[in-house]
Amino acid sequence: MRPMQWLITIPLILSLGACSTVKGWFEMDDDDDPTAPVELVDIEQTVKIKKLWSVGVGDGQGKGLYRLQPVMTGDTLYAASAEGEVKAIDRNNGKALWKVDLETKLSGGVGHYGDAVFLGSSDGSVLKLSAATGELLWSTRLQGEVLAPPQGNGQVVVAQTYDGKLQGLDADSGEKLWTYDSDVPVLTIRGTSAPILNGNTAYAGFANGRVVAFNADTGGVMWEVRVAISQGRSEIERIVDVDGQMALIGNELYAASYQGRVVAIDVASGRKLWQKDVSSFSGVSQGFGNVYVTDEDGTISAYLRNGQGLRWEQSALGYRELSRPTPVSSYVAVVDLEGYLHLVSQVDGEFVGRVKAGGGGARADMIANGNVLYVFTNSGSLIAYEITAK
Repeated sequence: MRPMQWLITIPLILSLGACSTVKGWFEMDDDDDPTAPVELVDIEQTVKIKKLWSVGVGDGQGKGLYRLQPVMTGDTLYAASAEGEVKAIDRNNGKALWKVDLETKLSGGVGHYGDAVFLGSSDGSVLKLSAATGELLWSTRLQGEVLAPPQGNGQVVVAQTYDGKLQGLDADSGEKLWTYDSDVPVLTIRGTSAPILNGNTAYAGFANGRVVAFNADTGGVMWEVRVAISQGRSEIERIVDVDGQMALIGNELYAASYQGRVVAIDVASGRKLWQKDVSSFSGVSQGFGNVYVTDEDGTISAYLRNGQGLRWEQSALGYRELSRPTPVSSYVAVVDLEGYLHLVSQVDGEFVGRVKAGGGGARADMIANGNVLYVFTNSGSLIAYEITAK
């Protein structure tokens, strides 16, 4: 059975095949299904992929189809599991620096700022832990699951819940400061985009296809941009979630939506710099002057950051439920539904390497540092790979 990507209705929960494009939801026979994952073919390995270490973190993503994100700061990686285990790990050797078992089920994390890490729970709580020891400093109950890492700037912690709310909390006490309530469509993909905090400005993507900039201190809206427009006769056809991670580079913010577009936004004015049609729920990244995005149909695309169009695309991984593209060294990495880690060149998109990271896939975004790539599999293995040319 293929993995399932949940849709949320108000008030009903439905399920669907993750990359079985939502439009192909009712297709039952993979032999006749044009959205069935393609079979892999052999490639020429032109890079060496060396496993440096691997460490377990609880039950990983658990059974809730979460995307619990590790985060790295300095030489430390922080990772959490759905059952509530949180670990600080030395990124150089995989040794645990500390471990705590929280008495709550986690659904969003890990965020980091200064001496604190932030987590979200399935019961709607935001938790602040000491980055040095894992001690719980405060917990604040919100309404609705927190499905993405809360973010902080030292004064404010910003968290988004699945019911379309973005909320600001006092970083020292956890006291609620403000709430923004977006319009939630009848049907949405299960998940939320992680907010981005830059100084006292917060950027968030919502299920209604909009990206909004806020004053993080007050919650006041600075601008909003429509990434996608709901179209079609059915509620499935009208899904336009901005679900994956956005990317902020200088004064430019990049975001992608399901059944919509990838857009570049000038953060000073909220003006669109360029846009291209795409359908993605895994998010965007950038490198080598490109903006990378994986389409729901399994195509990896590299768009020129200057808006002059497509540099290259790689379409050989059709409907294999690809993760957010992660630049590492001179390459771009994606993980598919079977747990294969694929590497393509940032220059032309050609395959350069492949390795099996884990049988259950890896929904969480990968982390790159130089030529080392960190992969957190759905089953809870955090793996470090060194990528070098042969």
